[in-house]
Amino acid sequence: MAISLGTTNLEPQLSSGGMIVKVAQLAKEQQEAEGEIALQLIEATNPAPVGNSGQNINVKA
Repeated sequence: MAISLGTTNLEPQLSSGGMIVKVAQLAKEQQEAEGEIALQLIEATNPAPVGNSGQNINVKA
């Protein structure tokens, strides 16, 4: 059983290096987007304290 792609020869496209650079750029952009989403999720799970709740520390034993 043979699997054929839409193009008959991918070698000329890959040898120019342009395709490799484009893939690397897309991967970098994807990582940056996922990092931004992760930071937003982390910030969303830590709500800002209301008032001075938790700011008073009893130092007397």
